[in-house]
Amino acid sequence: MIIDTHVHIGRMLGFNMREVDVLYSMEQYNIDFSLVSNIECAEFNKNGKKVPRILQKSQNRVLRNTLDFARKYPDKIGVLVWVKLFSEKPDEEFENLIKNNREIIYGLKFHPYHSLVAPDDERAEPYYEIAKKYNLAVVSHTGGCEQARSIHLYNAALKHPEINFVMVHMDLNTDNREALDLLGKLPNLYGDTSWVSLKTTLEAVKRYGSAKTLFGSDNPIDGKDTYQYNKWGERSLYQEYFNEFKTLVSEEDYDNIMYKNAEKIFGIHISGK
Repeated sequence: MIIDTHVHIGRMLGFNMREVDVLYSMEQYNIDFSLVSNIECAEFNKNGKKVPRILQKSQNRVLRNTLDFARKYPDKIGVLVWVKLFSEKPDEEFENLIKNNREIIYGLKFHPYHSLVAPDDERAEPYYEIAKKYNLAVVSHTGGCEQARSIHLYNAALKHPEINFVMVHMDLNTDNREALDLLGKLPNLYGDTSWVSLKTTLEAVKRYGSAKTLFGSDNPIDGKDTYQYNKWGERSLYQEYFNEFKTLVSEEDYDNIMYKNAEKIFGIHISGK
């Protein structure tokens, strides 16, 4: 079984990640369950400029759209609630959406690179209260700017030991060294494999065992065949996780990283599996 803990839908910032592409890729590449967040909550572009107001949607509206997708496929799709740390706070409607849909919501999604707010910023605190109240994990992009450095997520995890935190990318486009070191320092801090080399994941297993890492991919960021090809048409990194990885770790370690850790951390229960 495979659970992908890092999947997107939404059209923004030059991306068009369609629901139909998520469903196609899951069927084509034998993904049993995907945790989906919606990129339409991004507040800043890659140049650090605020997305024009006319192109922005409220986090509540984006959440409703994401919930609509998951409601159609509750045995395949779960929701990670992308929040707008810079421009919004959780209001009564936001909390009610979580409370009334808790069975298909598995966590909150921070994106400090597209919000320019670090996870240890005071503006994140109201969302941590929500996470505690509804027993939700917090996943956060790491890498690309100061606010998104993994040390800030570590600080948040240290302050909130009741919450499980996931370092998405483990500091994207780096050697992952800082994130890898931090991974072993707190019991409630985890990493995912999205654009993380197999070498780094194997090092994490060597240091800490297989309980600290989750499979994630960013699917379908490179199109409906993200699991097969990268944006240059080369063999995707994820083919290594589906194939070579099996020969390099025990069956138990492989299963932990590919689905069992996700089941535990997010409380995922797939009927019929």
